[in-house]
Amino acid sequence: MKITLKPLGDVAKEIMTELKNRICGVFNCPVEIKTGFSSLAHAYDREREQYLSSKLIASLNSSGRERDEKIVGITEVDLYAPGLKFVFGEASVASGVAIVSLCRLRQEYYGLSPEKTLFLERATKEIVHEVGHTFGLGHCPNTRCVMHFSNSLADTDLKGMGFCDKCCPILV
Repeated sequence: MKITLKPLGDVAKEIMTELKNRICGVFNCPVEIKTGFSSLAHAYDREREQYLSSKLIASLNSSGRERDEKIVGITEVDLYAPGLKFVFGEASVASGVAIVSLCRLRQEYYGLSPEKTLFLERATKEIVHEVGHTFGLGHCPNTRCVMHFSNSLADTDLKGMGFCDKCCPILV
């Protein structure tokens, strides 16, 4: 298995490198950073002032992927899915492609002072969560499992970085 991270829009190289190292540590597999795309306009909804996550996943999916490769788009823009005010991320089980937004994971979004360590921890959890979905894992009722649904930052902060005993065997 290999995980490929692709920046979508303007994402700092330093952040991408740090996330690559963290994801590699969680999954113990090769993690690469490849070129994504910078034009996100096709997914923008003017009324909501957000980007439709499924359109960005479709664009990532059209770039193709290798066998046993999981692709995660990383973006700074605010994402939404139909019926939800926002999403931290979304994944397509069928294609092995996911997207994660860093926007609402930053303290600054809420008018607070930046906390880089906390931000990177949140981003790593959300990436691990979405990669878990690409393996067919659903949401877990265990609030400490990384596969627990995050409806808020409090949920993301509460859950752990790893998979619970119920979810972990599914990944093997």
